[in-house]
Amino acid sequence: MRREQGFVFSRFLTAMLSREDFIFTIGYDGPSAVVDGRAKKRYGSLSTRQLAEKGLFRAAYSSAVWAGSAEDMEAVVEIYNRISGSSLAVDSQLGRLFGVFPIEVKRSVVL
Repeated sequence: MRREQGFVFSRFLTAMLSREDFIFTIGYDGPSAVVDGRAKKRYGSLSTRQLAEKGLFRAAYSSAVWAGSAEDMEAVVEIYNRISGSSLAVDSQLGRLFGVFPIEVKRSVVL
């Protein structure tokens, strides 16, 4: 794990799922991530910034967590603040806000 600007990146924890599966995970069923297949197909190829600009903040945040990128995280926060009128910082508890936490999952089930 590494810490950049107060945000802890745990890249190894998300390595078992593809980026698209991680960012569109909607829950868990035992040891499997449950993935929104429709959203994955429609938005899976978008960058973190593009997801945020479309207002898909949970997916954008998840993408930044999966990548372990401070730059992506800053972009998500900047766009979120601009659109919502908030003044969150990168070191805010964004995981709680968006309900996203990196955990070890070995497989996914796409709905």
